[in-house]
Amino acid sequence: MVVLAKVRLLSANRRVVRGAEGLWIYRLLAQVEPEVYGSKLVYVLVEESGSPLVRELPERRLALLDEAVDVAKALSTANPYREKMLARALAARQRELGAGAAKPRELNDPAGDVAPTRLLDEGGL
Repeated sequence: MVVLAKVRLLSANRRVVRGAEGLWIYRLLAQVEPEVYGSKLVYVLVEESGSPLVRELPERRLALLDEAVDVAKALSTANPYREKMLARALAARQRELGAGAAKPRELNDPAGDVAPTRLLDEGGL
């Protein structure tokens, strides 16, 4: 399986393989060589958490981001990409948690049309 993953990685002829194929490749290769493929796995996990395939699945998005944080934390402190990838994963996870907490308040906002105005004031739209 590792050889197949490396062949697919090389045949993709891209810096980072994205999507489901990238997840499969980097998850497998990060088990064998975590310092080499872990940062790319984090990158793809964070990217996939914003995919339209999981748009309506907040628990799945959060699971992808939790995995990204765990992988980034497991990287050696000597890894030059560790801090950047950990910061990226933590920021995405925090945004996801914040978005999940914000949605019910906006839907239940008694002022009705105040929420979009608030978003404009905060630079959200």
